[in-house]
Amino acid sequence: MCRMNNFGHCGRTETPVSKEEALLLMNKNIDVLENAVQLAARQVLSFLTLAGILQRKFETWKERGYLEFVKDCFARTCFEQGAHIIVTPEDGIYGWVFTRETIYPYLEDIPDPEVNWIPCTDPQRFGYTPVQQRLSCLAKDNSIYVVANIGDKKPCNASDPQCPPDGRYQYNTDVVFDSEGRLVARYHKYNLFAPEIQFDFPKDSESVTFETPFGKFGIFTCFDIFSHTPAVVVVDEFQVDSVLYPVAWYNTLPLLSAVPFHSAWARAMRVNLLAANTHNTSMHMTGSGIYAPEAVKVYHYDMETESGQLMLSELKSRPRSEPTYPAAVDWSAYARSVKPFLSEQSNFPGMIYFDELTFIELKRNTGNYTVCQKDLCCHLTYKMSEKRTDEVYALGAFDGLHTVEGQYYLQICTLLKCQISDLRTCGEPVGSAFTKLEEFSLSGTFATRYVFPQIILSGSQLAPERHYEVLRDGRLRSRSRTPLPVLVLALYGRVFDKDPPRLGQGPRRFE
Repeated sequence: MCRMNNFGHCGRTETPVSKEEALLLMNKNIDVLENAVQLAARQVLSFLTLAGILQRKFETWKERGYLEFVKDCFARTCFEQGAHIIVTPEDGIYGWVFTRETIYPYLEDIPDPEVNWIPCTDPQRFGYTPVQQRLSCLAKDNSIYVVANIGDKKPCNASDPQCPPDGRYQYNTDVVFDSEGRLVARYHKYNLFAPEIQFDFPKDSESVTFETPFGKFGIFTCFDIFSHTPAVVVVDEFQVDSVLYPVAWYNTLPLLSAVPFHSAWARAMRVNLLAANTHNTSMHMTGSGIYAPEAVKVYHYDMETESGQLMLSELKSRPRSEPTYPAAVDWSAYARSVKPFLSEQSNFPGMIYFDELTFIELKRNTGNYTVCQKDLCCHLTYKMSEKRTDEVYALGAFDGLHTVEGQYYLQICTLLKCQISDLRTCGEPVGSAFTKLEEFSLSGTFATRYVFPQIILSGSQLAPERHYEVLRDGRLRSRSRTPLPVLVLALYGRVFDKDPPRLGQGPRRFE
C-alpha cells in the first residue's frame, strides 16, 4: 500500500477517506487527550510540569492501513488547582503517513487568533471546524490551556505564483486554546522535514508567542529546533520564559537522540522547554521531557516497551528572574587560551549522520588530546577508572555544512564510544558501555555562542547534573569523580550565519 523509506515512514498513502471517516479517527485520538485533560485538571499541585509518554498504538482502521493514535505523549504545566497547560505531540491527532490528497480530509481552516474566536461557543463562524470546536471545549470545560498539532488549509489562486496546482496551501500547524476556549496562538511549521510531502513551506517565518498568568510562552515544532528562525528568535528576541514543543522525533544516535539534544538546547538557550514526543519504538521515536535552564527536571526514554508514563516536576514560570538562572557561556574562551595537546597518533575519518568527522583514538586510561578540523579544535582531558580492552573511545571534530535531510552548519566536538574495536565503527550507534570515566574536560574553539552540551550514559540515559558542570569559559567538565559509563560527551554547535535560507529546503533523500 505504500513504499517505505529509511525512516520507516510510508512514502505514500494511496486511498483517501471522507471527512466523516477522518473525523472519526481524530476523535478517537482526542478521546485520549480528553481523559488526560480531565485527570490533570483534577490534580491539586503546586506549579508542576508533567510530560506524559503514553503508548502510541498502531492499528488498521477499516482496512485502510491508517494509524490510530490511541495513546500519545503530553507535556503539561500545573498550578494549585491542577494542570494549566497541556501540549500534545506533533501529528498526534491524525498521524503522518499522507500525501497532499490523503491529508486533505483531516485539515481545517484555522483563522488568525486576532479574530477573538471561541470555537466551543461559536462553532460555525469559520465553516467546518469540528476538531477546533472540540479542542476549544476541552480547554473551556476544564479551565486549561490546550496545545495541539493539527493541519491548516488556505485557498489560493493563479494570481499567486507560488500557489500549488491543487489551489490550496496546507500547513503543519500548532494551535493554542486558553482556559476559556479562545484561540490564542496559531503557528505554521517553518522548517519541514524531508518526508513531510503533504505540507507546504510557509512563505514567511512566524515568531509566535503568547502571555499567560504563568509566564510568556513561545511555540515551534520538531525540526524547527535546529533553526535560528523561529527557535532562537522566540527566545533571544521575544524573551519567552518557556517553549512549547510538539515533536515526532526519530532518534539518530549518537548525537541526535531526542532527550539529550532537547535538554542540551534548553540549557544552552537558558529557557524552559516542554517537549512532547511520540512513542513508537519501531520507528525509533521515544523521549519526552521537561527541561529547565539549570537542570533536567524529568524525562522518559524507553526503547524496550510500547508503554510509557506520566511525569511530574516543579518548574519555575519566569526563570530569568530567579537567582538560579545560569550565566551566559563563552564557548571558546578556554579552548582558545590553551595550546593544542600534541600526539604521535594519526587521525582517522569517521561518519556521524552523513558528516565526516576527524577522529583520534584514546589509547590510555588517562590523557590529553586535541583534534582539529578546519577552524575547530577540540581539547579533551580525561581519566578512566578502567579502560576495557574490548571498548574503543575516540575524540572527534566536525566543522562543516550538513547536507542530508536539510542543510545547516555545524561545529561539533565529541568523545564517544565506537561500536566495536574496529575504528571504522566510530560514530555508529551504540547502546551500552562498561568503561567508566572518572574525570573529563571537553572544550572547543567554537565560532558560535549556540553550543549544546550533551552527556549520554550507557542505556542512552542522561548523566545527573551533580556529576558534571558547564563552566562559563566553555568547558564541559566532571565534578563528582563518580565513575560514569559514558557513551557520548558532545558540544554540538550551530553556526547559524553559515546556514542556507531554510533548513528543510536542502537536498532531500528518499529511499
